Amino acid sequence: MAPRRTADRTDPEALTFTERARRQQIVECTIDSIATRGYPATSLSAIAEEAGISKAAVLYHFSSKDNLTQATLAYVLERFGAYVSERVARESDPRAAVVAYVRAMIGYQKANRRHVRVITEMLLDDRGGTRLKNPGSHDTGGLWQSLAELLAEGQKAGRLRAFDTRTVALAIGGAIDGVIAHWLVHPDVDLDAAADELERFTLNAIERRD
Repeated sequence: MAPRRTADRTDPEALTFTERARRQQIVECTIDSIATRGYPATSLSAIAEEAGISKAAVLYHFSSKDNLTQATLAYVLERFGAYVSERVARESDPRAAVVAYVRAMIGYQKANRRHVRVITEMLLDDRGGTRLKNPGSHDTGGLWQSLAELLAEGQKAGRLRAFDTRTVALAIGGAIDGVIAHWLVHPDVDLDAAADELERFTLNAIERRD
């Protein structure tokens, strides 16, 4: 009799509906644990307890804590990126697209504080804590590059002034990161008002003067 085939748990397409649902549950519990306990204090046992399953069941789907937390970070970043990209894509005007980017960056993080905590904790740990990052991580994950591309498109269309797109993208991203970092410590900060100021800050930095 031929041996029973098992799904490749590293390939989402090979998973059954039940397996995908269980993996999603485990990832959500990991988000909760990292957001409340911090990354170093998040254990497979704690995640299993929150999910109401055994540690062995967690390991069946994710072979190690590192694999699980990296999958969790990838999930959060994918959702974050999709949210921002969708809102930027709605705008045909390059100037409006840059404004949409700034607003979406703030809007997503305001609505998903747990996800921000995951990004912060995971990037602060950085596989050993050798390189400290800021919450929005504009120096990683292609964020500054995508913003720089938007700025370059605006320049080509004649809508924005001449400037170094990398420098300005990093400056805008750093401003967003700084506001979010402050909000994480001071949750009473009005992020809607902050988004208004960041929009003005961005437009003052990129608009043509003639």
